Amino acid sequence: MKHLGRIAALAGLLVSLWLVWHDNPGAVLGALRAAGAGLLLAALTHVLPMLANACDWRSLIRGGANRPGLLNMLHLVWVRESVNSMLPVARIGGEVVSFRMLKRWGVRPSTAVGSIVVDMQLTVISQLLFTMVGIGFLFAHAHSDTLRLAGQLAWGVVVLTPLLVLFALVQHASPFERITRALNHMMSGKLAALVGQSAQIDQAIKLIWRRRGVVLRYLFFWQPLQCLLTSLEIWLALHFLGVQVTLVEAVVIESLIQAISSAAFFVPGGLGVQEGGFILIGGALGLDPSTCLALAGARRIRDLVMFVPGLIAWQFAESSNRAPERAFERAP
Repeated sequence: MKHLGRIAALAGLLVSLWLVWHDNPGAVLGALRAAGAGLLLAALTHVLPMLANACDWRSLIRGGANRPGLLNMLHLVWVRESVNSMLPVARIGGEVVSFRMLKRWGVRPSTAVGSIVVDMQLTVISQLLFTMVGIGFLFAHAHSDTLRLAGQLAWGVVVLTPLLVLFALVQHASPFERITRALNHMMSGKLAALVGQSAQIDQAIKLIWRRRGVVLRYLFFWQPLQCLLTSLEIWLALHFLGVQVTLVEAVVIESLIQAISSAAFFVPGGLGVQEGGFILIGGALGLDPSTCLALAGARRIRDLVMFVPGLIAWQFAESSNRAPERAFERAP
């Protein structure tokens, strides 16, 4: 799996370079140079959607379950996004790291896993809704090429919707307990202790979904706010690149780019896929290819400015936690 991720990353990098070279590398680099420090400002605004994500994820953890503070949750979101965006972990490694951090902070394992799973489920639902909004906008402002792109995206949503809904509703079937029981049966009872833990995870997931007010606020307040704030990055980047778009158009670009990047989850950082997506979606909204590639470059600047430090912070945290463990092991 690791080698597959590396191969996908290399292929994506080659595609990205080819897209820039095939278009007009001078124009792309010139636009980035002219935008200058403005792109750094656009990158730093990513703190705002991360803060919204920290708030909505924190709301899924019950107050009596050693719920981490807001700054700790912001740190958690930062590390999770950094791992998922920069490493070949198929966008799941960040969740594993998050579980370790929550457990280290005193959150019960079942509560930690439950919050992570429901956060993923609700994110999938909200992303589907925003993708449909983006497609609807393209249909409403369609010329022939735009209509073709919107139709292709719409068919993609139609095909994926049953799978996404199944993923979102699977908590009613106690999947963790059922899978563990099956594995325990295959292993002749050697996993009996895990069956109870799996049942606790399923129960934690169900308890979160029963808190309807929390779930509704997540879907209809925190997630739209997060999408709006992430779209602000797009709007600011285009502004500094010398292109004026409406915030609604920025939301459309962001929602559809997120959908394309999620579909290509096996490619680290969406290399190549994201650049091609910006060209397709930006072109449908009247942006020229050079501007679209410069916008993709601005997104890569965001990744370097925000997520490389996030990986370093994660490594420091892991090192600081291994040190006490080693000291304990050496103690007589």
